[in-house]
Amino acid sequence: MSKRRKKNRQSNRLFGWLVTVIVLAGAWYFTGGQPSSLTDLFNQATQTINQTTKNNVSNDQLAKLTYHSGESSFVYVNHNRAKLNPQKWRTNYVVYSNLDTLNRTSRGNLAYLERRNLASDDNRVRQFVEPTAWHQKFVDRQPIINRGHLIAYSISKGINQNGHYSPGDTSGDQNNPKNLFTQTAFSNQRVQTIYEQKIRSALKAGKRVIFFAKPIFRGKELMARGIHLEAISTDRTLNFNVYLFNVQPKVTFNYTTGRSTIDRQMNVPAP
Repeated sequence: MSKRRKKNRQSNRLFGWLVTVIVLAGAWYFTGGQPSSLTDLFNQATQTINQTTKNNVSNDQLAKLTYHSGESSFVYVNHNRAKLNPQKWRTNYVVYSNLDTLNRTSRGNLAYLERRNLASDDNRVRQFVEPTAWHQKFVDRQPIINRGHLIAYSISKGINQNGHYSPGDTSGDQNNPKNLFTQTAFSNQRVQTIYEQKIRSALKAGKRVIFFAKPIFRGKELMARGIHLEAISTDRTLNFNVYLFNVQPKVTFNYTTGRSTIDRQMNVPAP
């Protein structure tokens, strides 16, 4: 390896480390490109953040993080403490953002959840929506990507596609384009489900939860680099703030298109 290449790699790793430190230490600032309704609602649901912190944290820092084989599949944001204000919970509904100009769910969805939103698997139907960058492949006979839900099926019972609670709808959200993105099977089934289970447990205990989920895209790439999850219960016993890398063992992705290449050297440790 040439000295120049080694120096560049070290510089890239140093830059990524510095960005991670800032993300972990700083408050996350959600702006730009969101419809005013969701921006206003999210700001109302978010605790006051110091203006200096806002100025020092850019909107695309998470997108700049690059995953390296062998590293953790997730990082904590703001020391794993949500920036949502539990006092803003008023009624049971979900704010589904409109797709962006590239048909991506890049703006995030905000949910106000309670026990009646817990769904069973009995009413699942076949999924047919293909989010941006959908290019399925099987490695060792297993699919490498899933239709990842921002607001999980299992916690969205009775919520219609307009985000309102409808008692007659006994299913959860399954084929709503505003709630789906191309997510790796590992990120979806091995990592995100851990945090969704935390929400389910809180709801089963009768707690009310505010939950925000936002796929993070880099520039105009069609496949998300990861997903940012943030949740808090009204009694604050549930409280997390994490970023999950959208990665898969034994596979590398071209995030511009979603195309993949088998890479047996790609190691993604289980959380």
